[in-house]
Amino acid sequence: MENTPQLRTWLDDFNLSHPLVIAGPCSAETEDQVLKIAHELKNSDVTIFRAGIWKPRTRPGGFEGVGEIGLKWLKKAKEATGMLIATEVATANHVKLALAYGVDVLWIGARTTANPFAVQEIADALQGTDKIVLLKNPVNPDLSLWLGGLERLYNANIKKLGVIHRGFSTYEKTKYRNIPEWQIPIELQNRFPDLPLICDPSHITGKRDMIFEVSQQALNLNYDGLIIETHIDPENAWSDAAQQVTPKTLKQIFLDLRIRKETEISEIYNKKLENLRLQIDETDSKIIDILSKRMKISDEIGRLKKSHNVAVLQNVRWKNMLDRVIEEGKNKGLTEEFILALFKAIHQESIVHQEKIVNK
Repeated sequence: MENTPQLRTWLDDFNLSHPLVIAGPCSAETEDQVLKIAHELKNSDVTIFRAGIWKPRTRPGGFEGVGEIGLKWLKKAKEATGMLIATEVATANHVKLALAYGVDVLWIGARTTANPFAVQEIADALQGTDKIVLLKNPVNPDLSLWLGGLERLYNANIKKLGVIHRGFSTYEKTKYRNIPEWQIPIELQNRFPDLPLICDPSHITGKRDMIFEVSQQALNLNYDGLIIETHIDPENAWSDAAQQVTPKTLKQIFLDLRIRKETEISEIYNKKLENLRLQIDETDSKIIDILSKRMKISDEIGRLKKSHNVAVLQNVRWKNMLDRVIEEGKNKGLTEEFILALFKAIHQESIVHQEKIVNK
């Protein structure tokens, strides 16, 4: 995928004056529900109407989607509103049925992306298709796995590709359902700038009152679009009730969102920006120096532990330190998520340094 300028053409074909928006219910529940939501979203900024037909569940017994009949409802919604339709596929049979009912956009979910065999099966079923195919990030923060899925689809001669960032699972308790780990989709975008990048704030947040915040952050980072779960009665939705918004709320989100300019040609702006970037570079150099000094102290601790035959990892000390730095970080305007990620990396590097010394 080293040279893929054609990938963006499908997005340009829409000729939109705003980011692409994909919206609709987490799950198709009834024909009436699907058609009502579709009509509510018609003539808004929504270009593609989505609904889940097959719903993967961690444990059996939950609502796993209405199946093929829901595709009939989606087709009716398309005929009635003129919007394109989209759904998730997880098997070759899902692909076959979706294509038979004229689904325009097929996306591969996070759990499926994590399974290369499943992605290859879907790629084979979609070989050479002219449909739009979107790949969600895998459940775990693994850029290589995400890229591998893209390569399988690209090698199947699928030209209309894009990716969806829906956040990553974690056992940590955070304000997000799935932590964004923004640096991962940004790295993917840096490698393939012609690949449309869509944010899924519904799954990142898991909470409807955070949808706007994460959507704005995505647009600030030059994302190409949003996929937002929308329901006429979110509180009584059959799946993911807490993260769905009403069509009315969605339209208000559209009004409140601000699309940022990618560049600015003003000489005054560029001079100020260059000055601030120089300050960032100088500060980064100081951070590197401080981290180097910290690791030298860790080396000394490693030598002391070795001389007294003490274990490298000290869980009580680590927990106390983490509580302290999180509190200090909050007092200085830094998020808990950032402090956790930063100090976990620092702690891991310290352990590596100490283990090298202890094992000599």
